[in-house]
Amino acid sequence: MIVGFRAAPRYTGIMTAATASPAPVLSPDQADAWDELAQTFLSAGIDLVAEEIRPPGPGKGRVMAVIGKAGSGKTLLLAQITDALRKAGVDLVSGDYEGRRRKDRRSVAVLAPTNKAAFVLRMRGVPATTIHRILYTPVYDPEYERIAEWLTGQGDRPTIEGMTETALDRARAFYDQQASIPGALAAAGLRGSDFIKGWKRREDGLDVGLIDEASMLDERQFEDLREIFPVLILFGDPAQLAPVGQSGEMVFDRLAERQRLILNRVHRQEDDSPILDLAHALSDETLDFAGFERMVRDAAAVDDRVIWAERVESDLMARSPVLVWRNATRIRLIHAFRTAFGAPGDALLPGEPLICDGLELPLKHRKKRIDLEARGLIKGAQVVYLGPGRKPGFSRLHMIGAEDPRLSVASIVKIEMPEAEDPFIPFAAQMGAAFLHGAAVTIHKAQGSQWPDVQVFGPDISAAAWSNRTEAGIALWKRLAYVAITRAQNRLFWITRARLARPSAPLGVDDLEVPTPALELGADEA
Repeated sequence: MIVGFRAAPRYTGIMTAATASPAPVLSPDQADAWDELAQTFLSAGIDLVAEEIRPPGPGKGRVMAVIGKAGSGKTLLLAQITDALRKAGVDLVSGDYEGRRRKDRRSVAVLAPTNKAAFVLRMRGVPATTIHRILYTPVYDPEYERIAEWLTGQGDRPTIEGMTETALDRARAFYDQQASIPGALAAAGLRGSDFIKGWKRREDGLDVGLIDEASMLDERQFEDLREIFPVLILFGDPAQLAPVGQSGEMVFDRLAERQRLILNRVHRQEDDSPILDLAHALSDETLDFAGFERMVRDAAAVDDRVIWAERVESDLMARSPVLVWRNATRIRLIHAFRTAFGAPGDALLPGEPLICDGLELPLKHRKKRIDLEARGLIKGAQVVYLGPGRKPGFSRLHMIGAEDPRLSVASIVKIEMPEAEDPFIPFAAQMGAAFLHGAAVTIHKAQGSQWPDVQVFGPDISAAAWSNRTEAGIALWKRLAYVAITRAQNRLFWITRARLARPSAPLGVDDLEVPTPALELGADEA
């Protein structure tokens, strides 16, 4: 019999050095899920209670799913499971560096389908990376890999030609604070091109994969993950929109009932979020669209975190796209945004948001594709245009949510125009990364992302309600509204009219996080 979370005294009121406060106590449904997952790990040779590991035994892998709506505590459970696995001696694989494999090593990776989803987890204290970053591993320069080995406790402090003791100390200090090998090497004065020489497809499997936003997984991604992880735990929201082409079905819908752990209790947040209240009201089968809009208006009257807005705020669109259902609405809003900011008809302004629409590279450039994808430039990645690159057709970009956000890449930028067959193309390299404008995005593409402030275009949700369409037996407008409003972390703007407010200031890039600068060594450090 496995001793579960509720029965283990050490999990109650545990103090951490970082927070110096008790760990949250799990609710009954979370504790039941914990017990089932603990049993799954135990059968795979990982004992969360005794905090012991042993080599995995023979047998077939296991897939489990933790399913719950927004506010049900999926992220809390994910964080607690991650922490317990590390305390049991399981190595956390981040995707940026893996040291020498030990025979007795057990490993876990926390993954999300997109940069933004991984970034959201990291902001909540969960060390997540993207699925692409775990499929492809970096190849380090042997000289600088000695620094990584030292930082991770697998080697002695190295002596590196051209690098001072001060630089190594700074690498040590950075790693102890953030546990990032690339960040530590950057603090020592190195660039990524200095120490990462390429990327390779992962050959060795890992042990445990914890996958957030599993509702976004398609069948191909799911099968790729199953090849890597004998134990795969999916965390997903059944109320979200299924991937396009899967007929409203998500990968965890096909699992057996015993593999699906349901979190039914919705936990009230400390701030008693009106946004979550609106999201969960959508589960009422008798609620129609008019009734839901009345609820939004009533919430806006008593709480400033919900705004009943008669126009779109153009200032917010630069970093937080308007969420829409129809593609035609998206195109019109993008055109209105560019007009409002005075964007020229033949160029992009620094600060304009873009969405990666894929990499248009031939097979002979496979290495370049792997490099870009491993850095986070994958389909759906959100970027901000910084300006033209040094070469014709290149753009300097800032990738939202990426650990190394700045890059210059050959770009094919396509900006669709209202009632026009052909898009406006300010950048047209022969090959490279393709981008669409990101001032407005469809709700489907917004899944996995969150922003402090979110604008939802109500007229589109109304159109979906009038269409009487359903997805997996649920009214489409309710799924759209649920996904859209749960993208908001702080404030929800419910837009009621097709109007755009004038910008309060020109577009710019000063608000974007600047990556860690290279260390300039002075004469006294030489």
